Order: sequence, then structure tokens, then C-alpha cells
Amino acid sequence: MDYKTHIKRAIDYIEENLKDEITIADCARVSGYSDYHFIRVFREATGFTPAEYIRKRRLTEIIKNMRDGVPVSEIAFEYGFNSRENFTRAFASEYHILPSEYKASQNSLKLCEPITFDTPPFEVKPEFVGLEPFDLVVYKSDEDYPTNFWNKYNGRKWSRKLTGGKVCEDYGVSVWNAAENRLDYYIGVRKRDALGDTGNTTVLSVPCGLYAVFTTPPSSHFDFVNTIHRTWDYINNEWLPGSGYERTGGYEFETYIESSHTFSEKIYIPLKRKSIPGAPRGVE
Repeated sequence: MDYKTHIKRAIDYIEENLKDEITIADCARVSGYSDYHFIRVFREATGFTPAEYIRKRRLTEIIKNMRDGVPVSEIAFEYGFNSRENFTRAFASEYHILPSEYKASQNSLKLCEPITFDTPPFEVKPEFVGLEPFDLVVYKSDEDYPTNFWNKYNGRKWSRKLTGGKVCEDYGVSVWNAAENRLDYYIGVRKRDALGDTGNTTVLSVPCGLYAVFTTPPSSHFDFVNTIHRTWDYINNEWLPGSGYERTGGYEFETYIESSHTFSEKIYIPLKRKSIPGAPRGVE
């Protein structure tokens, strides 16, 4: 019996007791490990400590159960947060916006669903397009994790601020900063749509060229961000290595309209053909 079978028992136990007190000792007991080995193996299997996972799962269920007319503190109390302040602190630490900002905007968050070790097949076929150059007016991320910057951008309605109230497509742009050995990330709109307050923004010029465009599979409000991450993982780890193409090193970007509630986005990767035998000669 491998360690995932043991950890699955603990995950099932956590799900059954999300609204009750959960101790490390109880989780270790149902999984068949000592407390010390359970914590080590759980993190190896899931990427989280047991306490992190339990907190993320409880926050996810609270978010799913937020309803008009029901105080958030009441729902949070059901899931073990003994005060509004404790819940607000945990929410802000996880998502970098306040619960009130989320409730007002209903933006998509990266939620934590119950972990399963049976991963279904995933595939997204790209469309190849040639783009003309265009300019973006963007905010530079002050977060290490792009998802948290999206939370700020959407939760605080910075898109409407940039456009003067107009609803339009938002762009999340990433580029590798070799000098600082880090990924730089930006969010904003096309320059033609930036008719509002553009303070604290910068202009990015996206060059023309060949791009592979991946459309994320349709998903729900609650699964949207996770689907985006799965699509990026597929591009980086499965599609690109065997494609015959490589990155140009230029701007990569994702686009969607948060208020459209379609819960699908397009991911653009600038490409060039690899200089190896057998690489595709062109794109039909």
C-alpha cells in the first residue's frame, strides 16, 4: 500500500470533519502514521502542511457558501473561525484582499478543492495566429504570486478605474527578468481602452509575431483559476516540449473579461521554430 492511500484516508477524514475540531493526532491515526511522519508524508504528497490544507479547504467552503442576506461571520463560525477578525485575517492572508472586497466583486479566486491523486487526462489544442503590434497600459505586480495580484486588480475594480467605467478585455502579461532572475507580471488593458485614471501605470509594447493561442476549457466560477493553472501546466510540461517550437522570450499574456462570467480565457505564447532536424517547417 503506497503513501497516497494512507494520505487519502486523512483527506477523507478532514472532509468529514471540516466543521469540527481536527487534530494532527486524529489525522495521523486514521492514516496509520505517527504524528511526525504524518506531517512529513502529507506535505510530500500534497505540497501543504496539514494545517495549511485544512485552512485552505475551510476558506474554500466558506466562499462557496457566501449568500446574500447571510452574515459572512455566521458561515465562518460554522467552519471553526471563532471571530470575524480571525476569519478576515485568514482570508486576507490567503487571497490578499478583504472578504468585503470579494463579496462586492465576486471575482474568481484560486480555491482548494479536496485533493485527489487520480488525475484525469487534460489536453488543449492551440490555434496559431500572427499578431500585429499593440500597446497595453498596465499596473506592475507587487505580489510574488500573480494570482494574488489578479485578486487585487479584480477585487478593487482597477479595470474600471483604468477605462473610466468601460467593460473591456483585461490582459495579464508575464516576461522573464534575467537581470533580477524573476518573473515580472503586469495587468491592464489595451491603450485604446485606457480612458480613465492611468496613474501608477506603465506602457508595454507587444511586438508582432507568431503566437500559439490556448483557450482554457469552460469551467465554473469556483474552478476557473484552477483550470487556468492546469492549462499553463499542460503548455509548459506537455505541449511545448514536443511541439517543435520554443519560446521567443517575449511577452506572454492571458486575456479575459472578468464580468462576462464565461470563465474561460485565452493564453498567448510567442513562438519560434526550434533549430533541430524534424521541426515543423511552418504552420498551415
